[in-house]
Amino acid sequence: MQEWSGTGAVVTGGASGLGAATARGLAGMGLKVAIFDLNADAGEAHAHELRGIFCKVDVGDPASVAAGLDRAKELAPVRVLVNCAGIGPAAKTVSRGAAHDPAVFEKTIRVNLLGSFNCASQAAARMVAQDPVGDDGARGVIVNTASVAAYDGQIGQIAYAASKGGIVGMTLPMARDLADKGVRVCTIAPGLFLTPLLQGLPEDVQQSLGAQVPFPSRLGAPEEYAALVGQIVTNPMLNGEVIRLDGAIRMAPR
Repeated sequence: MQEWSGTGAVVTGGASGLGAATARGLAGMGLKVAIFDLNADAGEAHAHELRGIFCKVDVGDPASVAAGLDRAKELAPVRVLVNCAGIGPAAKTVSRGAAHDPAVFEKTIRVNLLGSFNCASQAAARMVAQDPVGDDGARGVIVNTASVAAYDGQIGQIAYAASKGGIVGMTLPMARDLADKGVRVCTIAPGLFLTPLLQGLPEDVQQSLGAQVPFPSRLGAPEEYAALVGQIVTNPMLNGEVIRLDGAIRMAPR
């Protein structure tokens, strides 16, 4: 198993939800965590709890990402990146005779897909410049977050599904690009998880959504996502793979 204790990790969207649980999990593994987020209050508080640092970063802006990574390396050389930042607006291709707002579509692609690419490509450049560690010559690990919507996009999810499908599509070629440099790349495609978006729904709605999951018939816990991140980070044979973490759900059209 690969050991990254004492090295640096960046978690985008690390102020809440899946990202917050992941940041906590990596810190518990001994990594020094930098949280990238736009929510400064929550990000600062979580970073303080984990004895890490918070960087206000817009993942869709390459210059903002570069500045965040420059600051993160002051904590420790970045060997692990987990992309959790994302948005999920709902809109149909045509609704009441009007076409989908192209600005909304473009923003979703910018944050979810380009944001993941910006962080992954820039972090990878920093990883490959470092000396390898261990017998395999490993230099780092990148974990992206897609969604089951990449495969089972529902009505009103065209922008979200397209952005997450792009993340799925870039996983294997990115892993192949970086294979001779000792950087692994995997993607997690979570199903229905108890994120802040779902926590804002009434309890009966949450129960109804959880009942759609074959087994276990409940919403996933962010800590379960974080546990899979931990497995990817430490298991050197996990590379180039997209892993559905969804309790066997296949989403209906609506």
